[in-house]
Formats: sequence, C-alpha cells, structure tokens
Amino acid sequence: MFDESVRYVMEPRKFLTAAPETFVREAAKLMAARNVGAILIVEDDRLAGIFTERDMLVRVVARGLDALATRLADVMTRAPWTIDPDATLGYALLLMHKKGFRHLPVVQEGKPIGIVSSRSAMDPDLEEFVSEANRRKRIAAKR
Repeated sequence: MFDESVRYVMEPRKFLTAAPETFVREAAKLMAARNVGAILIVEDDRLAGIFTERDMLVRVVARGLDALATRLADVMTRAPWTIDPDATLGYALLLMHKKGFRHLPVVQEGKPIGIVSSRSAMDPDLEEFVSEANRRKRIAAKR
C-alpha cells in the first residue's frame, strides 16, 4: 500500500477549491457540505494556498476574527508543501508526519489535481473497524 502512487490514493472526489477572496464562513460551509478538512485556494488555475480545519481554529476562532468578514487570503497557508501524483503514498505520509500537517495537495505542472490526507493511509477495513468501535461507544454511553 505504501508503495502505491499518490495518484491512486488521492481523493479527487473530495478535492475542493476556492478563490482567495472567499470569506471564511463560505469556505467552512463548503467544507462541511463535502465533509472535508481542507480546501485548496486556487488563483489563475494555480495553487495559491490551503485552508484547513486547524487554520479555522488557530487563525480565525482563537484570534477572534469574524468568519463573515475574513477572507481566505488573510488566513490561508501560502505556498503549501505539495506532492507529485507519481510519488508514493509512503513518501507523502512521511512528509506529512515530518512537517506536521494532515493534508497534502497533489499538484501536476503547478495545477492542483487532488489532495492526500492522513486518512488516505487508513485501509477501508480499518476505517470500518474504527466506525464500528465509535458506534459501540455511543451505544454504551446511552446506557
């Protein structure tokens, strides 16, 4: 699995973009609707930045900024680390671990084509196991 190329494990269906002028509130609504933890900021078809759930917490909420009036350009991570679609998942995960982030834009010729998250490493069976464990916790908590 870790030798597979990023191209085959990236999440193109969850690939979400916005313009730098987009307000944080609108980006949050888009992220919630698509159930994703990051949005890629694109300008002239090129990757300009990334905005994540953690950015929302640290750069917006903790600073007391107004999500209705703050633009992504003001709180995004500019020129984020990226990965080529032909790199291995193992390399992508190592890079995310060493640099301390959970989302890595997949870029080809300067244009974003997808995103890899730390969740990409989770085997579907493991995801199902975690989901079942969480379900059982909720049931036990109700008793």
